Amino acid sequence: MPRRASYIKNLASKLEAIAAAHPDKAVQLWCEDEAREGQKGRTGRRWFTRGERPPGRCDKRFLSTYIFAAVRPGTDDAFALVMPEATAETMDLFLARFSATLPDDVHVALLLDQAGWHGAKALQVPPNITLLPLPPYSPELSPPERVWLHLRERHLSFRLYRSEQAIVDALCAAWNTLRSETGRLASLTSYPWIMRALAQVRS
Repeated sequence: MPRRASYIKNLASKLEAIAAAHPDKAVQLWCEDEAREGQKGRTGRRWFTRGERPPGRCDKRFLSTYIFAAVRPGTDDAFALVMPEATAETMDLFLARFSATLPDDVHVALLLDQAGWHGAKALQVPPNITLLPLPPYSPELSPPERVWLHLRERHLSFRLYRSEQAIVDALCAAWNTLRSETGRLASLTSYPWIMRALAQVRS
């Protein structure tokens, strides 16, 4: 807990240090995470008659794939790729594709957890991105976690997938629906401690 409190307290100073190291760039804070979706799915909340157990599909197979996403807290800006696995190689690909979408005058501080592929020695971090690892075992600090919960509750629960392509299609459809809802991502990712840190840096 003290480590998390210290991280929250010092986020603004970390962003200021990144800004000082890149004086010719506008520093933006983004947050990245991955989620696995597949045949071994999950249930979710459903409205049903009081006192009765609602029916729902449950798949016992194990075919799955991953969605990688970066979101910019407090905005609807986001970038995602669906990939077959979560490894240093796929993380490299995600960072390269994400980096290519950024304006030339922007440097991104990318908040992410300490999954093994995020800190792999072979990871190639583009020069316009600086990684900001979260403290260990602190998923509650990561805004994409709320994005995954929203997608699963609204779009990905009680599903049966016949193939890997069906999983990919479902993930893409869910993500595109989320992106089409103006203000939804901004609402899901506006964590108060992050917005306070951003306000301190701007002031």
